[in-house]
Amino acid sequence: MSQLVIQNLHVSIGEKPIVKGLTLTINSGEVHAIMGPNGTGKSTLSKAIAGHPDYTITSGDVLIDGVSILAQEADERARAGIFLAFQYPSEIPGVSIANFLRAAQQARLAEGEEIDASAYYKRLYSKMDLLKIDRKFTSRAVNDGFSGGEKKRCEILQMAMLEPKFALMDETDSGLDIDALRIVADGVNTMRGPNLGVLLITHYQRLLDYIVPDHVHVMYDGRLVKSGDKSLALELEAKGYDWIKKELQAATA
Repeated sequence: MSQLVIQNLHVSIGEKPIVKGLTLTINSGEVHAIMGPNGTGKSTLSKAIAGHPDYTITSGDVLIDGVSILAQEADERARAGIFLAFQYPSEIPGVSIANFLRAAQQARLAEGEEIDASAYYKRLYSKMDLLKIDRKFTSRAVNDGFSGGEKKRCEILQMAMLEPKFALMDETDSGLDIDALRIVADGVNTMRGPNLGVLLITHYQRLLDYIVPDHVHVMYDGRLVKSGDKSLALELEAKGYDWIKKELQAATA
């Protein structure tokens, strides 16, 4: 079993503090959902863990299996087991999905070691079949002209091929209609198991109808202020976030 430990993490963008002392442990096999209003630091958290250069970790630590990853560059963190699914995936015109994924696989091999083409395509097609993705999909340029659902499906395929220890999914449901949401959720659920820990960042309960979390956390003003099981997400859907704010105000009064 692997473990991702976030210890008293503080993250800033420039001089502005965004994440303000967040602690969370995610074990492999678990799905944790973080919900909260806009501007509370949810996306900042995921990007900082993945090593995005625009986000500065000013204190605290992030460890995978007891080893800090903060001194590592983004590609090293990926090799250590972190995968970030972006809210707005970038387009890469001229680079096919098949070649992109092959390059990503090659980057994980030791220097001088070459990927076996036939083994690669056999594995790629088996993952696509598992995720119910048409094999013609791999000849398309990465996210170029894709719908929102196709972009997210491409990221799920990347995750399936890279087999990370921990997947950070930043508002994966953003911009998806119901059919696309089901396709993406089915892909995540297909990979769900004892070797993968998932951090889902979302505003809405609807994603959690399809990917049922083990733990739900509310993030407010850069901190996790409330945690519970899947019933907490239903309560947030019914009541909004104002009652959380009132509880916090009462506690500090």
